[in-house]
Amino acid sequence: MTPSLPDSPRDTEIRFGVTGMTCASCVGRVEKALSQVPGVRSASVNLATEMATVTTDGSTSAATLAAAVEKAGYGVAVEEISMAILGMTCASCVGRVEKALAKVPGVQSASVNLATETARVQVLAGTPHEALIAAISSAGYEVAPPADATEASHDGGTTAVDVTAAPSHAGPGHAGGRGSVRLATATTASPQALAAARERRHLLLAALLSLPLAVPMLGMLFDEHWALPGWWQFALATPVQFWLGARFYKAAWKAVRARTGNMDLLVALGTTAGYGLSVYHLLFTQPHHGEPPLYFEASAVIITLILMGKWLEARAKRQTTEAIRALQALRPATARVRHANGHEAEVPVASVRVGDHVVVLPGERFPVDGEVLEGRSHADESLISGESLPVAKEPGERVTGGAVNGEGRLVVRTLAVGAESALARIIRLVEDAQAKKAPIQRIVDRVSAVFVPVVIVIALATLLGWGFATGDWTVATLNAVAVLVIACPCALGLATPTAIMAGTGVAARAGILIKDAEALETTRHLRTVAFDKTGTLTAGRPELATLRAVQGDQGELLSLAAALQQGSEHPLARAVIAAASARGALPAPAEGITALQGRGLEGRVQGRRVLLGSERLMRELAVDLAALAAEGQAEAANGRSVSWLVTEDDGHLVLRGLLSFGDPPRPEATDAIRLLQAQGLRTVMVSGDNRGAAQAVAAAVGIPAQDVRAEVLPGDKADVVRALAVDGRVGMVGDGINDAPALAAADVGFAMGGGTDVAMHAAGITLMRSDPRLVADAIDISGRTTRKIHQNLFWAFVYNIVGIPLAAAGLLDPVVAGAAMALSSVSVVSNTLLLRRWSPRARH
Repeated sequence: MTPSLPDSPRDTEIRFGVTGMTCASCVGRVEKALSQVPGVRSASVNLATEMATVTTDGSTSAATLAAAVEKAGYGVAVEEISMAILGMTCASCVGRVEKALAKVPGVQSASVNLATETARVQVLAGTPHEALIAAISSAGYEVAPPADATEASHDGGTTAVDVTAAPSHAGPGHAGGRGSVRLATATTASPQALAAARERRHLLLAALLSLPLAVPMLGMLFDEHWALPGWWQFALATPVQFWLGARFYKAAWKAVRARTGNMDLLVALGTTAGYGLSVYHLLFTQPHHGEPPLYFEASAVIITLILMGKWLEARAKRQTTEAIRALQALRPATARVRHANGHEAEVPVASVRVGDHVVVLPGERFPVDGEVLEGRSHADESLISGESLPVAKEPGERVTGGAVNGEGRLVVRTLAVGAESALARIIRLVEDAQAKKAPIQRIVDRVSAVFVPVVIVIALATLLGWGFATGDWTVATLNAVAVLVIACPCALGLATPTAIMAGTGVAARAGILIKDAEALETTRHLRTVAFDKTGTLTAGRPELATLRAVQGDQGELLSLAAALQQGSEHPLARAVIAAASARGALPAPAEGITALQGRGLEGRVQGRRVLLGSERLMRELAVDLAALAAEGQAEAANGRSVSWLVTEDDGHLVLRGLLSFGDPPRPEATDAIRLLQAQGLRTVMVSGDNRGAAQAVAAAVGIPAQDVRAEVLPGDKADVVRALAVDGRVGMVGDGINDAPALAAADVGFAMGGGTDVAMHAAGITLMRSDPRLVADAIDISGRTTRKIHQNLFWAFVYNIVGIPLAAAGLLDPVVAGAAMALSSVSVVSNTLLLRRWSPRARH
């Protein structure tokens, strides 16, 4: 399709993919919906290419167009692009890059993280990536070039350009789906690593050149005058100012060209003013005796201190990302594959396919996710799940790529590799959480947008005020310099993202994966935590405890039950199949098996209708349970789940027997409930099981009887969670598919690591091992991280609120102001690093 040309130079053309269209009438509906959007001049849709071309007057955003298409009942193909940004120095830079990206046609949203130096941009599919790079360049920054890229897993470097595509809405006829294409990732010698080495060299040189200028300042404390001759000072200060400090001038010039400001502009203006004043006095002032008043030491020492601050800040920032780098380092580069003829060959992990048999020797890391076929051993999964003790592995057990094999030689059948492996998903979750902004960051962004212009105005007012008031323009200039160099936009920009990075990082090492910053911030506000019972508070591996047949034929009863349960993955079904196998009761052939949601199963066995389910189902079917009612009540009172089996004989449903299942509480469940209650939280159980079984488990773990919700159908769990929210924010803990609606309905959902992908997708927090104590740990790290954010913001604002007025009042020497500015970022990041000392209670 040849797109129409814009009607005028000010018009903007936006092209994007539309999903869900099936015929010409769909095209007409989409075109009509787009044409009705204010600011749209023309809209044409091509059914063959599924592309829409829209010409606007420049006032219409991509998000507005996407909303119009979705309202019409179709979907918009969306890409999420991640780029490494070079050259950002402070919070003002973040705002400038975001603003530049938002102006690109097709961009729906843009979020920039100063701590990770990355931009996440959501665009309509088809938006040229070159336009994004050009927008960043026009704002005065650079994107890490793809030419510098190899494989990120070698050193855990920052992604240069990474694209993930997904339809924003599954319209009619659209199957959905999600895929990702990695265009380029950072190299072993990444731009960030090269920049760090360069910063270290520049800092050492600046310190050596500034030291002779700074020593005389110490002599003044002892009434000694050790000042160097003026031209010596000039010779030492000039390379510091214009060579080692060139980075400030370059970034400042880019900011000026983009008609904005940043920290570098403040530093460049302040130090140039001090240096220029010294040069003026050196050339034109005729002192009565000795040297003219010179301030070369102030400008040189300020630059050196700021370089030191940036170097310390970079080191601290790398420490906040230590957890993600540790996870990335777990990826083995090769795997030992055993072929069908028995030959073993070492191949790159990327070439391993699902189903391949991989040999893992003692002490090696598992290169893939898989199932043990041969051998017995233990696996150290501490860096993946936070489990401190080795886990026994034998045939049939699952192993996770990145874990360390213990003492035995294992043969593993590959189940997942590459992006689908558990380790890759963990890394993606942590990276996504670290890249996203916390809600509180919006306040900081608004302050940062006006910070630098306001500081420049204050500095100018200080210069003019002191100059006209005292007539001493030297003092006026020095005070203005102090105002410029005390301003700390870096500390503001780093306060929130570094804390999020550190908090999510240590949480990941403990086996707690936090989906995003909003979940991290919300978790500390929870007032109620609701637990599913089976698989969450209990082990989730029930065993058949009792078998009671009305006619006494237990073998036939077990055979009928096993016939209905064949092929089911439900924990109770596995218990029945295991019991039938152990007792030699062969399942009879069954057909037409239907699941009765939350109540049981129905099918035909040898031509006869058979049902197996809960007492609720029996009541609905009006089945007479009198023959075994006493036994059923006794089993339920003992905390066992009871299922009833009936057959249809001569058009009537007849009770054939009951099966009861025991699923004891997890050993950690009691501690988990106690820890939450000690934090002042209300604990609730929401279970589909009978009230007797639910009450027994609740009593064993310490949940009050009045807080037990039993016999709740899967579809009603979300309603229970919403009802609990009347008393405050609610967290829901579950592991199964039937828990997903409740996890999504909760303010924060906790998916147990042994659970399903559906539950993990719906949850805000994933617990990598089935230990309910991790819920209390997640709430604890949420509170600690949020407190760090508040502390960091407090100190960042205090530096500026106190420092700028002191400097304007002439109470702050420029050198002291420079030191304070340099140390502000260091103190914020150092405070964040205290989070690394946190350890979960679930390890004790």
